[in-house]
Amino acid sequence: MFENVIVGVDGRPGGRDAIALAKQLAAPDTRIALAHVYGSDGMLGRGGGLALAAERESSTQMLQREREAGSLDADLVMAMGPAVGRALHDLAGGQHADLLVVGTCHRGLLGRVLAGNDALATLNGAPCAVAIAPSGYEHHVSELQTVGVGEDASSESAMALQAARELADRHGAEVRALSVVSLQSVPSDSSGPADCADTTERLLGEERSRLESIPGIAGDAVYGDPSDELARLSESVDLLVVGSRGHGPFGRLMNGSSSNYLARRVHCPLLVLPRPRSASGPTREATRSAQQPAKASR
Repeated sequence: MFENVIVGVDGRPGGRDAIALAKQLAAPDTRIALAHVYGSDGMLGRGGGLALAAERESSTQMLQREREAGSLDADLVMAMGPAVGRALHDLAGGQHADLLVVGTCHRGLLGRVLAGNDALATLNGAPCAVAIAPSGYEHHVSELQTVGVGEDASSESAMALQAARELADRHGAEVRALSVVSLQSVPSDSSGPADCADTTERLLGEERSRLESIPGIAGDAVYGDPSDELARLSESVDLLVVGSRGHGPFGRLMNGSSSNYLARRVHCPLLVLPRPRSASGPTREATRSAQQPAKASR
């Protein structure tokens, strides 16, 4: 499903985790590019040109080593700038990428990508899907057997479900969909604890029935905090897929504190599907196709 993938690499373990995840998500004919961001504000003064030239050469050599170590047929791309997240965003747009893959190390390039709301907001605005490899993934890669997906009946989660289906179909994996009924889902005019509990059980029953009506998936609904429950789901799946910027309980996963929480606590790779830029959600055809079994991938 992904035809053009950019992988953020810095010569550290997080970048190698990202390479391993990219290889898992890419189809045989997918174009992969390894990307490195170099330069800083301190290199723009006197002598900065020579320093930048030297760093660019070092960046090229590092990317070549990582490509060889990863046994990849990959292009090498570089960008200069102190804001790593923004530079990766610009690279993804300039390369017309449909997936940007990063790691979660806490030092170096990829650690800076995931440090702070500004960098997270930059990644969230990327014109493509974003995949995050957990720390140490390079050493624990296994075939995808179970793909989890956050499903809340929103158009964004329909896109996530469609992506989960396509990936699962290519790997022969099972799709497990989770809907979370949260406190915000319960009407505020509930008369008391008993009424609130009854309403919660009714909502859970409705969500379970809705998920059961979707063919080819194993669905469940739980009560709790969406971020907590998705992190818990990640303990039992090989990949977690969610939509972003939605209006349901998963709608703010890649914004603010929720994004930091989920990105740092999932136990498996995280794939976040963006909302279409040209519309408030996917087309009716895209939403409908998510409710049907996936066709065989190329």
